[in-house]
Order: sequence, then structure tokens, then C-alpha cells
Amino acid sequence: MLDLMLCLLGFQLLGEALTHVLGWPLPGPVLGLLLLFAALWLRRGVPGMLQRETPRFLGHMSLLFIPAGGALMAYAPLLRVHGWQLALILLASSVVTLVVTGAVLKLLLRRRLQ
Repeated sequence: MLDLMLCLLGFQLLGEALTHVLGWPLPGPVLGLLLLFAALWLRRGVPGMLQRETPRFLGHMSLLFIPAGGALMAYAPLLRVHGWQLALILLASSVVTLVVTGAVLKLLLRRRLQ
């Protein structure tokens, strides 16, 4: 699993470096994921290490929610006042994401069938 973590952190570091050097208004981890996607697409497949280690890695993803839970407790007074606004924004963004994802999938499936 160490090689998977090093691979993911390497792409994230590369994304951070590129956004810093180029001055793009894009988070480094997002650019790192785009670079990882491009590398896998150019390779036309997923390396064995990624196929083997990713399921184990995903099993531990819940650990990443611990800091978020601590932040919820730390900012509880602020959330009591503005929580409804945050919930509304989360709901609206989720609906927009679902609609856009569905439209893109429909477009891609239509292109594939033609």
C-alpha cells in the first residue's frame, strides 16, 4: 500500500507544483487527479499495483472524515446560526451535480451508440 500512497502523493505534489509555478486558480490535488487520469488514459490501462492496492486503500477512506468531524464540533456555534444556509447550498450543489452528470452520461452514451 506504500507504493500506492507514494504514487498518489506524487501526483498531488506534481499538481501542487504546477499550480504554484503556472499560477492557475486550480487546487493542486485536483490538477494531480487530472494528471493521474491523463497518465492512465495515455497508458491505456491501470497498472497492476493500482488494481491490487486500491480496494485496500478505499477500505480506509473513512479515516479521512475524522478531521471533518472535529471541525464540525469546533464550529458548532457557527453552524447553529448558518447551518440552514450551508444545507441549502449543499442540496443545490448536489442537485446540479446530479443533473450535469446525467446530461454528460446521456451525451456520451448517445455518441457511443452512433
